[in-house]
Amino acid sequence: MKKTLLHLLLLVFLPFATHSQSVVGKWKNTNSEGKVNSIIEIYKKGDEVYGKVDRIIKEEDRDRRCTKCEGDLKDEPIEGMELMKGLKKEGDEYVNGTIVDPKSGKKYRCKIWLDDDNPDILKVRGYLAFFYKTKTWRRAE
Repeated sequence: MKKTLLHLLLLVFLPFATHSQSVVGKWKNTNSEGKVNSIIEIYKKGDEVYGKVDRIIKEEDRDRRCTKCEGDLKDEPIEGMELMKGLKKEGDEYVNGTIVDPKSGKKYRCKIWLDDDNPDILKVRGYLAFFYKTKTWRRAE
């Protein structure tokens, strides 16, 4: 009876424990002052991870378009835009993807990973040649 109860509890609570350890979900993207600009939803497509702008916080900015972007993203609405593409899991990181900065229109190589001490913190690193910048996003859910 105790084993059956233990198995039942594991089946009920294990999905919640593994979800909190995943990059999949909604994340708060902040500006240099620490204010939340947008909510980014990270999701899986096959064995790769993608991210899109789920919501722009300032209502007056929600209809903005990516005027500086090139290619398929040129003049596309930023809200709803798939700005992170093609990340593949390698160990504890997702690597070899790209991310677009809608403000500048520039595309960067990127990788993401959860903070070792807090799985509700996501590190997002964009690369341009040997230079990189790492941003910290916090889980929105």
